[in-house]
Amino acid sequence: MKRSININALTRPIIQTMQAYRSARLEFVESDREMILLDANENPFDTGLNRYPDPMQTKLKERLGIVKQVDPSNIFLGNGSDELISLMMVAFCEPKEEEVLLVPPTFGMYQVSANLNGVDTIEVPLIANFQLNVPEILAQATNRTKLIFIPTPNNPTGNRFPTKDLKAIVEGFPGLVVIDEAYAEFSPGETAIDWLEDYHNVVVLQTFSKAQGLAGARVGMAFAHQNIIGVLNKIKAPYNLNVLSQQAVFDRLDDADAVANEVQLMLKEKEVLIFEMQQLSFVEKIFPSDANFILIRVDDSQFRYKQLIDKGIVVRNPSNQYACKNTLRISIGTATQNETLIAAFKTMDQ
Repeated sequence: MKRSININALTRPIIQTMQAYRSARLEFVESDREMILLDANENPFDTGLNRYPDPMQTKLKERLGIVKQVDPSNIFLGNGSDELISLMMVAFCEPKEEEVLLVPPTFGMYQVSANLNGVDTIEVPLIANFQLNVPEILAQATNRTKLIFIPTPNNPTGNRFPTKDLKAIVEGFPGLVVIDEAYAEFSPGETAIDWLEDYHNVVVLQTFSKAQGLAGARVGMAFAHQNIIGVLNKIKAPYNLNVLSQQAVFDRLDDADAVANEVQLMLKEKEVLIFEMQQLSFVEKIFPSDANFILIRVDDSQFRYKQLIDKGIVVRNPSNQYACKNTLRISIGTATQNETLIAAFKTMDQ
């Protein structure tokens, strides 16, 4: 089933009519002609960083298009996925009038971004085994609901949602479905990027902050129908991705074998951690994980969290989230870091 959608009708009226900022440089970024640049009041002396970056990240998008097997016109790049999440709300949600739908427990920045942008939220909690409640999601969505945010693998639970459930939501919802694949490299298989030709209401988020090892560079990617990308380009800051971050991505793409090796090492270490935690009396449950972290239920999460802090180890305590009482979320570290964690756990179990 193919799904077309009128993007203009979903876009906020003020965004439809606004004039985007356009730098003079934008007219020449696709030209190989050598130009004397006197348009942007920059320091003319070469420091390697004295010029503004290409506002449309043209060359990087071309490279990513090859890697992801998607046309560059279907790619938007931002200052981490946080910027992408916020821009989606700015573009498509009228403050105090329209809403987004969330599926708790879920990534906290969706709610933070909604709060900052004055956008209401409705929640349809996950059901048994942290699965999507597809009928209830479609039932709760109204004509005020513009976006649904679904991370898969999910954060903080770690599980990947079935493709059939995601497609049922995409096919049944008249707005945009944002599928956040931040941990995609740890869960190989079908990506929703492959759906873009058939489902024009899908926006896929991926990041260089997790498996790619560039959290400090802050580079997020959105893949969507070119009309959605056009709206995001219209409202983004002119130079939202700096030269250093763009170069870091090029360098990492050149080292794809190292990334793949690191992913395999983390997955192997995850299995070691799971085995060791199964031996601990205070660990009551280890939830299935398709990501580079593990969610566990313990006897007293705050007590165990404080014990780890005292031993110099920081984990996440998501116990205030829906259905996450007495849980800890543990990222997979290096073999040495994991050995230290296991040793700490064993002393806590005495």
